[in-house]
Amino acid sequence: MKTQINKTELELTQGDITEMDTEAIVNAANSSLVLGAGVAGAIRTKGGPSIQKECDQIGGTYVGGAVVTGGGNLKARYVIHAVGPRMGEGDEDHKLEQATLNSLLRADEQGMKSVAFPAISTGIFGFPMDRASCWERSRSIWKGKPP
Repeated sequence: MKTQINKTELELTQGDITEMDTEAIVNAANSSLVLGAGVAGAIRTKGGPSIQKECDQIGGTYVGGAVVTGGGNLKARYVIHAVGPRMGEGDEDHKLEQATLNSLLRADEQGMKSVAFPAISTGIFGFPMDRASCWERSRSIWKGKPP
């Protein structure tokens, strides 16, 4: 499924994010930036230890924040580690919106033109899939007007 918003193309796909041929992939991270299970575990396994080493040097980020590391052995040159909310902690929709927006801002700062997002916070963090959709979230963030 694809849509165009001004000069930005959004495409919804299902697959292995570690195999995406984009400049960056987004990791559904925890605030400690420890690459454990789920998306983060797949990134650690396929990307190699250099990604975790960079995360360790950064040290962490806040819920709603995003930081960038190299992509290690992945096809993607970069990994953007975005920390989404845990369901039940309060203000989850806003925090997920911030994690998505901050990921896009980090991509823009690096001059990235293509980024693949997973469904942030929908695994162990328990956020409902329909509310976490990047498709709906992108419309909410840009309100139809990307920068």
